[in-house]
Amino acid sequence: MNLPNQLTVARLVLTAVFVVCFYLPVAHHISIAALVFGVASITDYFDGRIARARGIVTNFGKLFDPLADKILIAAAFILLVERGDLPAWVAVVVLSREFFVTGIRLIAAGQGAILMAEKLGKHKMLWQIITVSWFLVKQASDEALFSFAKPFYAATPGWVADIIIYFTTFLTLASGFSYFWKNRQLFNDA
Repeated sequence: MNLPNQLTVARLVLTAVFVVCFYLPVAHHISIAALVFGVASITDYFDGRIARARGIVTNFGKLFDPLADKILIAAAFILLVERGDLPAWVAVVVLSREFFVTGIRLIAAGQGAILMAEKLGKHKMLWQIITVSWFLVKQASDEALFSFAKPFYAATPGWVADIIIYFTTFLTLASGFSYFWKNRQLFNDA
């Protein structure tokens, strides 16, 4: 297994660690979860970059890299809904888009094609990471490790978080539609 694929698998493992840390009954558990989420997010950047730079793009990576992303983001959005940071409809939109795109990939695989992630999808992922990070750090600012951020969040108007949420949701929907439109030929026999 090459390094990019190892990073993809590591992201899956880190997602489980992130969820466990989120619920640990210990001090600073949100700070620890935020740091784990950050490390997992960084692996998303490096796995694709290394694979392309070294010319080792594999079918495993094409399939599992976006799947690992979806699992990480789904877990984070569900946890943020549970804590009351995000409205449930946002998580429904995000998860629906991810299932929809996975369905398109499955149809393509059934026709012998493997679809890679698109540039708009990568931007969507970045904004989803920004959204999750915004709320994780906000929660963690009540703990010692991220207490430096508390004055920033106290001084930031609530509409900033709203803009982040709505922009991320819009980008999520736009990237899903774009993915469908570019691959609509897969549905010719429908």
